[in-house]
Amino acid sequence: MNRDEIGLAFGAGLFLALHFASWITSLEYTSVASSVVLVTTHPIFVGLASHFLFNERLSPRMSMGIALSVLGGMVIGYGDFGLGQNELLGDLLATAGAVMAAGYFLIGRRLRSRLSLVAYISLVYSTAAATVVAFCALTGQEFVGYPQQTYLMFILLALVPQLIGHSSLNWALRYLSATFVSVSILGEPIGSTILAYFFLNEVPTPHKIMGGVLILAGIYIASREQK
Repeated sequence: MNRDEIGLAFGAGLFLALHFASWITSLEYTSVASSVVLVTTHPIFVGLASHFLFNERLSPRMSMGIALSVLGGMVIGYGDFGLGQNELLGDLLATAGAVMAAGYFLIGRRLRSRLSLVAYISLVYSTAAATVVAFCALTGQEFVGYPQQTYLMFILLALVPQLIGHSSLNWALRYLSATFVSVSILGEPIGSTILAYFFLNEVPTPHKIMGGVLILAGIYIASREQK
């Protein structure tokens, strides 16, 4: 890795840390549905930046896929957008999380064409972890005193969504455009709805089902365009 690649990897780690910090914090102020809808607008930022920075032109079909997927996310969260000062702060934090995620994917797309997966994620993940720990320390967050189940959840979050989930996305960035990888993540609301049904007994409402159909349609259209 040369100096520029190391610098970009540090930048990706910083974007990832800011994504988690802003998005997770938004859940303290606004609803889960509003937060997820706003944070999943990152394909808009990725698509626009890829168009202007990497010359990855947005075709009409890819644009339609992005539009349908984002519309599906909006349908899922329809009627749950918060009103008031606290909710507005949460909405802004979730949107900031979307912008940070876009930067993370764009850098990953550039570096993964030249770097191995292990080399890339080792530097990016460690940078993100160090940044979040430093942020927690500066804001006076407690690191001890939580129930054992909470620490177990921390470990599972690191092993499953991060090491398996994010690493899978970073692996895909070597072969697929950042725009398509970003759009594919919009299937997350569908997965969370299914898991909530089995583990939390939350039956999906008609607007969630309709939104899921739109998201899947958008992913399908975008995948048909991806070479």
